[in-house]
Order: sequence, then structure tokens, then C-alpha cells
Amino acid sequence: MILIIESIVLCLVFTVMVYFMSREPIKTLFNYPPKIQESVKSLKEYKDKIPTQENKVTTKITACIFFLIIICLVLRFINGCTTFIDSFKYGFLLWTIVNLWDVIVLDIIWFCHDKHFVFKGTEDMIDEYHNYLFHIKGFFIGEGLALIICLLAGVIIQFIF
Repeated sequence: MILIIESIVLCLVFTVMVYFMSREPIKTLFNYPPKIQESVKSLKEYKDKIPTQENKVTTKITACIFFLIIICLVLRFINGCTTFIDSFKYGFLLWTIVNLWDVIVLDIIWFCHDKHFVFKGTEDMIDEYHNYLFHIKGFFIGEGLALIICLLAGVIIQFIF
């Protein structure tokens, strides 16, 4: 039962975070399919607003640190995990649930079909906005990140908490 409650809470927290980030889609341009990114980069009205590679890396690292802290706190103080293997397994399961929520609900259902995410000047690129494969590949990238973050969480819980 705790897994269900944690999953719902984490999916809601992630959804709120994505919602606030999505208020200015240009700041998350690197989360769009490559053809849309290239098209937006070529439009004059976005010229000085496009995030740099440094912004992208900083955002990703900050998000990973944030998720690492959240996972460690949830695993240790809500689930009572004290060993590396328990922390890793349960953390990976939670991450995978949120990652599935992200790809299915937030990306494929919401992002791909909400006109709010369509950049002015790219309205003719509907096929690219509906590029589900791009988001499915993102799911697998997220699972790769999960391995790293959950391994770190397991180490932190095993040796620090």
C-alpha cells in the first residue's frame, strides 16, 4: 500500500514540477524532438531566448541532485531502507513508476497534444510534436539515469544514513 501512495505522491510532485517548467517552453527546448529544436533555433523571435548547452547541463545536473536527495529521504525515512540493495531496488522501482507516468501521461498524452507547447512558427510540424518514439527513447534514457541515481542513493543510505 505504501508503494501506491508513494507512487501517486511522487507522480503528482513531478507533474507539478513539469507544469511550472512548462510555463515557459523555450526554457525546456532541449526536451523537444531534434527537428523542432532546429526549427525554433532558426526563428528570429527566439534567437536570444534559446538555452545554451551550459544551461542544459546545469539544469540536468540540478535535477539529478534534487531527485537523488528526494529518493534518499523517501527511501530512508519513509521506507526505512538501511541497506544498499534494498535502497537500490526500491528506489529504482519508484523511479520507473514516475518515469512511466512521465512518458505516457505527461509526454505522450499531454505534451504531444497540448497547443501550449507548440512554438509559434512551428505549427506545421505536428508530426514532430506527435513523435512518440522520441519520448519513448527518453524513457530509456531516464532508466539509465535511474541506475546511476539509485546506485548513488544505495551507497548514501548504506554508508551515510
